[in-house]
Amino acid sequence: MPHIEIKCYPGRTVEQKKALAEKITEDVVNIFKTEESSVSVAIYDVSQDEWQEQVWDKQIAPNLGSLYKEPGYDYND
Repeated sequence: MPHIEIKCYPGRTVEQKKALAEKITEDVVNIFKTEESSVSVAIYDVSQDEWQEQVWDKQIAPNLGSLYKEPGYDYND
C-alpha cells in the first residue's frame, strides 16, 4: 500500500497537483507491480519561510541515509 507525500512551495494549481499524482501513481503501479487502488498521494504546500523548519530539519536532514534522491541544497553551509 504505497503512500507518497510531497511537500513543495505554494503556487502549483490543483490541475498540476492532480497531474503529478496521476503520473506518480502510474509509475508506482508499473515499478512496484501493485494495484492503482492501493496507491495514495498527498501534496502539501509549505512556504519558503517554513521550509527549513518544517521539511529540512524534520524530514530531510535526519533521513539522509534513507533518501534515494537527495536534494542538491543544504542548510548546513
